[in-house]
Formats: sequence, C-alpha cells, structure tokens
Amino acid sequence: MSGAHRPRHRVLWQSEHHEYELYLAVEDVDHTRTKTKSPQTNGIVERFHKTVLDEFYRGAFRKKIYGSIAELQTDLDAWVRSYNEERPHQGRWCFGKTPMQTFVDGMPLAKEKMIAA
Repeated sequence: MSGAHRPRHRVLWQSEHHEYELYLAVEDVDHTRTKTKSPQTNGIVERFHKTVLDEFYRGAFRKKIYGSIAELQTDLDAWVRSYNEERPHQGRWCFGKTPMQTFVDGMPLAKEKMIAA
C-alpha cells in the first residue's frame, strides 16, 4: 500500500501544549476525561448531545441547505440561546426554570463557596 493511502495521525510531542491547557494551569483546574458514550460518568453531556441532535441538527438539515459553517453556527447559536434562556427545564437542578435562571439564582451561593475555599 502506498503512503498516500495510509491514514495519517498527528503525533503530539511533550513540548506541544494547547491554549486550554495553559488556561487550566493558570486557573488551577484539574482536567479529567471520561469514557465516550458512557452515560454513567458523562450522562448530562450525553443527554445534551442527543437533544441537540434531535431538536436542532436533524430539523435544520431537513429545512435548509447551509452555504457555510458560519451560517450553520449562527443558527446553532440561536438555538442554544433559546435552549438556555427561554425554555424551562425539568432537569436535576432547574425545577422548571431556564438553565440561565438557574445559573443566575445560584451565583450568590457560588460566590459564598469561593470565599470559603
């Protein structure tokens, strides 16, 4: 088999770092990884991905032909904004509020915990 047909893999050397790694180090955040498609360890994210697929992507690609990634990103951003700011959730912490309202309501507690830490 010729080299042109072999899959190519990028090798990351020890000296290479990503910007997010610098951010995590500056903020003293531990980066952990979970197994993909593992609802037991990553259920909230897995459920969100399913919701985006079912409620945004499948419908968007049936209704519109996108001319660019930027155009798709604009529509996705609008959907995410609606998901977070307009649509009430029945999830673990939202109790019928929007995720944004849950976040805003939790800010005083988060600030209190940051001071205590």
